[in-house]
Amino acid sequence: MSSDKMLTRIGGLLRQAESTDNPHEADAFLAAAQRLATSAAVDLAVARTHTVARERRAMPVQRLITIGESGKKGLRTYAQLFLAIAAANDVQCDITATSTVIYAYGFTDDIDVCEALYSSLLVQMVRASDAYLRSGTYKGETTVQTVVERRGGRQIRTKVRKPVAGVTARLNFQSAFAARIGARLAEAKQDTEREAEESTPGTALVLRGKELELRDFYRTTSQARGSWRGSRVATRSTDAQRAGDRAGRTARLGSSPELPPAARRLER
Repeated sequence: MSSDKMLTRIGGLLRQAESTDNPHEADAFLAAAQRLATSAAVDLAVARTHTVARERRAMPVQRLITIGESGKKGLRTYAQLFLAIAAANDVQCDITATSTVIYAYGFTDDIDVCEALYSSLLVQMVRASDAYLRSGTYKGETTVQTVVERRGGRQIRTKVRKPVAGVTARLNFQSAFAARIGARLAEAKQDTEREAEESTPGTALVLRGKELELRDFYRTTSQARGSWRGSRVATRSTDAQRAGDRAGRTARLGSSPELPPAARRLER
């Protein structure tokens, strides 16, 4: 068998292993590819790259993600959630100053995953924050605020303790929720990449190539200027932050039918 046909055959087995949802079939295809590669002294990463090159090559794209209408409260925490998801799925983002629109740069499948996860997690975040506000536990907490008064033509600033407002509790809760989701997804990504590298040596090089291609695309496509101010909340509520973090720890990741499994196979 010629080297070209051998690479194509091994690459085909690898693609079958990566496309099936049946873990037993995936293992069988991968084992077959490994046996054939070993007998022919062919590196699996080389075979995979060869096959991808013969097929239609995926290219990075830019997609606009609408977060909400201008002036709507909480858009920054919504945007923070999407950005956390994107960071764990190889998608780079720009965002408007009003936090209403995100420009996502990445491969189509990766952006699709981000949108699916965001749709599910946003609903969970809003529902969880609503339930927290109904509980009223935040009302027992106070924060230090600066009050400005005019006396004799001068502005006098004094610090007073006031109960935590509902909007403050909501923003703190949602910000902590988004941060925890980002940490969970980042950890899952690291585990998946490590397992892939252990089972298929050379995966790290393929992923590095993908990263560099996306970086070049972003540099030539993005017209972003300045920096996003983020979802910083002026007043802090420790109780709301702790509750949001707990909700983020228990949120479902990929359990809905339209979402990929949590340990989805890496695209190469």
